[in-house]
Amino acid sequence: MALEPTATRLWKHLPPEERLAAATAFFAEPAPELASAALGALVKARHLRPQAARALPADARSRILATVLDPGEPLAQGLLVSLHLAQRRPLLRAFLDALGLAHEDGILKDDAAEPVPLEKARGAVAALAAFPAGEVRTYLNTLFVQDKERWAVLEAADAWLRAES
Repeated sequence: MALEPTATRLWKHLPPEERLAAATAFFAEPAPELASAALGALVKARHLRPQAARALPADARSRILATVLDPGEPLAQGLLVSLHLAQRRPLLRAFLDALGLAHEDGILKDDAAEPVPLEKARGAVAALAAFPAGEVRTYLNTLFVQDKERWAVLEAADAWLRAES
């Protein structure tokens, strides 16, 4: 499996339960800059008036948003980030620790965008062997779609994961 080139394509290929987990995490702490895009996706998906979409309980909004296969690139990125920050911080911490990158509970501290060296990346991916391979692939693909230059080396990660299995 090659990495998906966009967050929207990655979102489309997530299993429904992962999309629901991401949407639930997103609505638990919606990013202000993406809240209107999420509302727009709900309105479009269910042909609702904006007021009706706003009045829906959070679980209903999450269930609806999880069915939207093309939420737009910015919202898809936000949903993927929400998924990882809500449920997969141990994976994030393990990967960033193995790379030796400064982070705060799985969130990179620096904005430096230097490409990750091949051998360091391979070792960091190997350090994730205890985590489910699908979750690892989704995380690595999320990093890749956020910054293709810095994480270009991750395009080989699927082969590394198969070799580790």
